Amino acid sequence: MATWRGEPYPEYVSAAERRLRAERHRKALLRQGLAPRPIAIEGRDLARTFWGEAWCAHIESLADLATRLPRGRSYLRNGAVLHLEISRGAVRARVSGTELYQIEIGIVPLAPARWSAVRRACAGRIASAVELLSGKLSSAVMTVLCDPGRGIFPGSEELELSCSCPDGARLCKHLAAVLYGVGARLDRAPELLFTLRGVELEELVAAAGRAGARAGRDAPAAALTDAQLAEIFGIELVGAAADRRAGSGKPARGARRQRRRARR
Repeated sequence: MATWRGEPYPEYVSAAERRLRAERHRKALLRQGLAPRPIAIEGRDLARTFWGEAWCAHIESLADLATRLPRGRSYLRNGAVLHLEISRGAVRARVSGTELYQIEIGIVPLAPARWSAVRRACAGRIASAVELLSGKLSSAVMTVLCDPGRGIFPGSEELELSCSCPDGARLCKHLAAVLYGVGARLDRAPELLFTLRGVELEELVAAAGRAGARAGRDAPAAALTDAQLAEIFGIELVGAAADRRAGSGKPARGARRQRRRARR
């Protein structure tokens, strides 16, 4: 076996073989009585909606995780995440690799003081849960919710990562695939982000009736641009610089497409 720096090279497995393994493992889950809830990526983008993209951008902004993320994207694209479920403070998944691996990600519930601060900052600015979940609020509100240190996304120290594979690193490729898989799941069910953090999204819109008069003055805006997301998470997204130069508040033509290609 060829080695590099005294360690064996990782086994090369084609995308076709990965898919065959995944299908065998899926059938094994069915025999075990588990109804799989897979993550299926359609097209080129891992996430397409505001909350899915914001989750992925946040994960990529965590410096201690960044170097192990690329292979996770590949695993997710090849259908390796056979089952993923999100509950209060936890993500549980099964990922197909050389074997079928069990993933558990514990996430510390949002601290009450931090959640109170978020609610105060957003008070009177959210008219409905529909607007909140669609990500179409004023940029000021979205900046509060997405702030890496003070918003609702978990910090690296709030993640407890566990995989049954033999990789001794804190973040293996299977865990990385699941972290991206959470973003894909939020595309379809963004309310699960609030479930995951142990808070009630209704609390953010509870004052909607009292804020009705203010809603007209603080009208919802489109979701944050690439430049705004890059600034919030402290990472450079392809197209963000073009947004800043354009100064229009809208992504430059093709910027979003370029950023998605960069993640691949």
